[in-house]
Amino acid sequence: MPDGFVIMQIGDAELDHVFDTVIAPAITDAGLVPRRIDLDNSGGLLKSEIVEYLERSDIIVADLTNERPNCYLEVGYCMGLGRNRHLILTVRADHLPGDPAHTVGGPKVHFDLAGYDLLMWSPNDLAGFRRDLTTRILRRLAITRDTPLVGSETGEQAPPWMHDLRERGLSRIHEAVGPGHMEVAFGLTPPKVQRTARDLLEAVRTATISTFGWPIGLSLNTDDGRAKPTGNGISAEIIGTRWDREQSYDIWELRTDGDFFMVQSLFEDQRGQLDAIFVDTRIVRVTESILYCARLYERLEVPADAEVNFRLGHGGLRNRVLTSASPNRQLSMAYRAAVEEASAEVTFVLGSVAEDLWQLVKRLLAPMFELFDFFELGDSVYEDIVNKFVAGDIT
Repeated sequence: MPDGFVIMQIGDAELDHVFDTVIAPAITDAGLVPRRIDLDNSGGLLKSEIVEYLERSDIIVADLTNERPNCYLEVGYCMGLGRNRHLILTVRADHLPGDPAHTVGGPKVHFDLAGYDLLMWSPNDLAGFRRDLTTRILRRLAITRDTPLVGSETGEQAPPWMHDLRERGLSRIHEAVGPGHMEVAFGLTPPKVQRTARDLLEAVRTATISTFGWPIGLSLNTDDGRAKPTGNGISAEIIGTRWDREQSYDIWELRTDGDFFMVQSLFEDQRGQLDAIFVDTRIVRVTESILYCARLYERLEVPADAEVNFRLGHGGLRNRVLTSASPNRQLSMAYRAAVEEASAEVTFVLGSVAEDLWQLVKRLLAPMFELFDFFELGDSVYEDIVNKFVAGDIT
């Protein structure tokens, strides 16, 4: 597993407690192995081992509490390597002049780092510190990792446009909605099509399915939510709001060759259920995604015998419990995920979607459900939920 390296004062009782109860668990919650040089050295020269951790770790958490010179030195070296995006700075809140507990002449953040984004923590709210640190680590990982194309079984790297869209989407989702997301990528196997941006817009407008929430591929009649030309296709960013907080987020792009990519927040997180995954909602969303794909290509006049490669991914799964949005479909026990991400891929003939729909949904979702303590859903449940959705019923 990848590493999360920690820079901090060692041997201070309070800070050792913070490491044990907050920093190390937050790094673990994000799917990394927490490393601290006094706990994870191989007996070599410590300076060399520190440098190695700074150069290779996916995340570096540096706590500036108590103004330790070695901590500032290691942070400076990390910045010199150009690894600022991997670096998260934390400090006890009393080190900043605006804090009520700050003491003039007492410990402070040195001026050369005072202007950086610091995650402040209080000894009286370590649970809040752990929550905020986990969220920040996940957000940084979403931005910094060069993630393969969603669900790719071959390890194929995402094209730059898809990587950039994913980075933008996940950063916004983790900041404004919650830790979870779903992403969908589909495209035609060669030969591909070639359509104008206006062709794409007309197809998008009539391909969406308004049975459940914001439709996938939605283009609103507002300046902020309207699909716009990109030079290589069209793209839209949909922000759903409730009161003064962003509750949902979708971003998608459709290319002139028919390639499509979308990343969206989870309905579960929008409902405040950050610790849950709804079996029925996932089936509904994936059913909608496949149908949208088929409807879109039909409107782009793609032949029925064309092959489609369809990839699905979910993130932010770790420690969530599998449950149901419908009170009529409650599960018999709490099935919990121990991993952060899941993905799957299918290839199908466009004209076969109607006959194979629930089987395709199962092939895409069963690998994810299995990660929840080997949970397996019966075929009749897939078929029932899919058929009801097709008929316009999501109960």
